[in-house]
Amino acid sequence: MPGEQQAASAVVEPEVTTEQQTRRQPPYNVVILNDEEHTFPYVIELLVKIFRHAVPKAEELTLRIHNTGRAVVFTTHKELAELKRDQVIAYGPDPRMQISKGPLRCYVEPAPG
Repeated sequence: MPGEQQAASAVVEPEVTTEQQTRRQPPYNVVILNDEEHTFPYVIELLVKIFRHAVPKAEELTLRIHNTGRAVVFTTHKELAELKRDQVIAYGPDPRMQISKGPLRCYVEPAPG
């Protein structure tokens, strides 16, 4: 129709929102067990080298392992916990003790929470 203004038509797009939630991976503990085939210096050295614990913390954990039979020495996500367990096992026997025939016993367990 001549002379009439045509109404501008606008298409309104629906607003799209995307929510991204970062899901935390569940925590896992690396546990070392006590035995009589590894010396305190060996365990302390291992905790410092593999887990980067300061010497006082490594000494505290070594005493806990000795006194209670086990200690959680590291908590992280499963893949890194398994890597650390494998590094403990690869550390091998204690050269300070002739009866030491293998590595410290170590395993990974789900952490509470």
